[in-house]
Amino acid sequence: MMKRLTDMYASLGLDEKLLALGKEIETVLKDRFDAIDQIAEYNQMKVLSAMQKNRVAEAHFSGSTGYGYNDLGRETLEQIYADVFHAEAALVRPQITCGTHALHVALSANLRPGDELLSPVGRPYDTLEEVIGIRPSKGSLKEYGVSYAQADLKEDGSFDFDAIGRAINSRTKMATIQRSKGYATRPTLSVASIGELIAFLKSKKTDIICMVDNCYGEFTEPVEPTDVGADLCVGSLIKNPGGGLAPCGGYLVGKEEYVEQAAFRLSAPGLGKEVGASLGLSQTLYQGFFLAPTVTAGAVKGAIFAAALYERLGFPTFPTCKTARHDIIQAVDLGSKEALKAFCLGIQAAAPVDSFVTPEPWAMPGYDCDVIMAAGAFVQGSSIELSADGPLKPPYTVFFQGGLTWYHAKFGILSSAQKLLEANLIAL
Repeated sequence: MMKRLTDMYASLGLDEKLLALGKEIETVLKDRFDAIDQIAEYNQMKVLSAMQKNRVAEAHFSGSTGYGYNDLGRETLEQIYADVFHAEAALVRPQITCGTHALHVALSANLRPGDELLSPVGRPYDTLEEVIGIRPSKGSLKEYGVSYAQADLKEDGSFDFDAIGRAINSRTKMATIQRSKGYATRPTLSVASIGELIAFLKSKKTDIICMVDNCYGEFTEPVEPTDVGADLCVGSLIKNPGGGLAPCGGYLVGKEEYVEQAAFRLSAPGLGKEVGASLGLSQTLYQGFFLAPTVTAGAVKGAIFAAALYERLGFPTFPTCKTARHDIIQAVDLGSKEALKAFCLGIQAAAPVDSFVTPEPWAMPGYDCDVIMAAGAFVQGSSIELSADGPLKPPYTVFFQGGLTWYHAKFGILSSAQKLLEANLIAL
């Protein structure tokens, strides 16, 4: 069987030495992978328990059209999300187009003119800059009279509690806490550290609303930010919780008051959660959520494998292969535009869809420079599927994530290294 597997990888274009290096690294990581599987098993049982508690039946998959009144499947799915996240309420809708949209709904629903939004973890992800108004944009929070304050992380990535304390004032209504790193090399925040930050914020202002951008972090740990005091937790269904099956959508979970406000913002005042057709997507959203813990575990393994391989090849990685993981993203400083393009070409070549396409940099909406993206996915923009992207600016860092199975994630990383090898950008 091993020879057949080696021959199969050879037919897919992998160098024999590169394949041997990958096998060596995989053996070294065995104990680490076993620990990830234990987290996945726990989270799988957590989701299963919530589905059984809510008596999921075939009738929940029927879906609705038009207004979507009395959609039992939609309402039950939202209760399942609330139970899994140990939250009071949830809003899980295909009408939420992406993670940025979910964040915008949460922010604009719970902030009013004269309020101030605080980011205690430094500058937020690029696409949120226009939502807030850091970069001018039509319809931003700034245009509606919401101000913004920021406390940067310390050089080692830890919280600057003194700066955070100074930034809080009488207008501070809400804090936005980005769990994942975005296009940065700071550490991803663990759930425990998020809990520590929330406790500090609440000690300074008891009524501050703490919202966590949970994108890329769901199911990487046995607990979620709502377990440690987050008032709102927000994410995208085409990342971890959709399990690779959700074709669109986003979610908000947390305190009922803040989720209800978000529902009124998403639809209309007076309508809220009562409207929003599921359009035949219910079964896919249920099944994707059921698969999400296992799919996420494969992506986490892929991220660690990527770090280990590229460290052996001499590249700086963030986090390193030995660092505890709290999201599915792996960053690698490739050092040149050519290496960044080659890496993305390798990821694209490993895809099940559009493997023959050559990724090209382009002016992607919401970013301040050209971005190159590789994503031969079943769902457009689905970053729980094998994908990589990076801004074309020094140090030419690539951000790799996803893989619906561990085996596909592994092959994608080996394929990326293969393209660097073919371009004489690395040597074995």
